[in-house]
Amino acid sequence: MRITKPGGDPVDLDTVDLFDHGLYATGDPHAIWAAMRGHAPVHRQTLPDGRGFWSVTRYHDVNDVLRDHTRFTSSQGTLLSILGSTDPAGGKMMAASDPPVHSALREPMGKVLSHSALQEHNPRIRRVVLRMLGPLLDGGVWDIARAAARFPMAFTGTLMGLPESDWPRLAGLTTMAIAPQDPEYRQSDGHGTLAAAHHQLFAYFSEQARNRKRHPSDDLVGFLVRMRAGDRPLKHDEIVYNCYSLLLGANVTTPHAVAGTVLALIEHPDEYRRWRQEPRRTSTAVEEGLRWASPANHFMRHATQDMTLHGVQIKEGDAVVAWLGSANRDEQVFPDPFRFDTARSPNRHVAFGFGPHYCIGAPLARIALRMLFTEIVAAVGEFALAGPVEHLTSNFVAGIKSMPVTARLDHQAAREIATAIAEEGQVAV
Repeated sequence: MRITKPGGDPVDLDTVDLFDHGLYATGDPHAIWAAMRGHAPVHRQTLPDGRGFWSVTRYHDVNDVLRDHTRFTSSQGTLLSILGSTDPAGGKMMAASDPPVHSALREPMGKVLSHSALQEHNPRIRRVVLRMLGPLLDGGVWDIARAAARFPMAFTGTLMGLPESDWPRLAGLTTMAIAPQDPEYRQSDGHGTLAAAHHQLFAYFSEQARNRKRHPSDDLVGFLVRMRAGDRPLKHDEIVYNCYSLLLGANVTTPHAVAGTVLALIEHPDEYRRWRQEPRRTSTAVEEGLRWASPANHFMRHATQDMTLHGVQIKEGDAVVAWLGSANRDEQVFPDPFRFDTARSPNRHVAFGFGPHYCIGAPLARIALRMLFTEIVAAVGEFALAGPVEHLTSNFVAGIKSMPVTARLDHQAAREIATAIAEEGQVAV
């Protein structure tokens, strides 16, 4: 998805199509979102087949929709891909449930995925980071987007206890699930691709869960097998759905935040120079990269009651889509929102969502991103594009699937990376 500052031709809101996957691959929805924030903060779109949804685009409205489960339920589907259908994971998967079910699932999982609980995995994550950067050392062209697509599997796959030989296939299947219309991943029609990805992922995790029941383990899948939601153990399908959700979440935000941030640094070289001069900016710069890229484009809810928002009547059962990419460019919250600012503060972005469904994997994503960019800022003097940037065809993920780059390296830092890789041995990414 291209990111350009609005200000061109007027937008006809009667003809826009935010459902169109192609808009996010070859177009730029930011002009549409800006027009909606200014003139139609609650906007109705009806598809040719009669299905429809309301879009909310202002920061505070997005937060309200994501926060208030009493008015906006998650149990009827949380993505536009399921618009008009029944979500079989509703009330079973943490991401597709409301309290008290959601609370009973999230509380125990949140403890094992907290920042403090993940600290013991820092050495493993750093090894993954170093191996990911290894191809930079030969001075050739490096497709950072494709490398980043494999990045989360190396630590999430380890946490979940998934065999390393399965990681490439799982990364591909999760991309099929989030971008079933993308020509590179589409197998038949988009719905058929999504169904095939779901079938294979559910079957895979079903077998993983059965294996953990036969052979208990301390990994994350084993934890779900043993976990109790309140006063009861999880059912088999609940274990499968939540394994799927955890893996999908890991592969949605982190890789596209990496590629999106590097692209922003190429387009804003002065900011990269400032970051290199002040490495203490890393935490704030990573947050700005998350805001800038906004990898999770939207989340959907359904109204539980009739209501009025900004003078617009929403009926019980209506689908309401909260556009995170728009909220993170709201001029009323983020001064000069189309300026990439590695020192931006405050920066209360919603790249990880908001409210009860705030991404449970956010601590892990932040640890990995900070480690990665700490090494990048130390080693890379400058990035340059070495080919076209290809964006993912998806209305859910604002992603980059290919971005070849070259890098001018700081030789001392590069030698340190090479030495660390040699000392750590071979760790695949």
